[in-house]
Amino acid sequence: MRLRTRKAANRWHAPQLVKCGQCGSRVQAHTACPSCGYYKGRQVLTIEAA
Repeated sequence: MRLRTRKAANRWHAPQLVKCGQCGSRVQAHTACPSCGYYKGRQVLTIEAA
């Protein structure tokens, strides 16, 4: 039982996707948005239009 309990902590979890506050696209939590470059309400990446 102890072995199974330890192994259960290492199971795979799906990444948490949240909605970007600026553009509304789905991004992984705690990551700058690759679409608009914003993180926590401020711009941290410069995204150039193609």
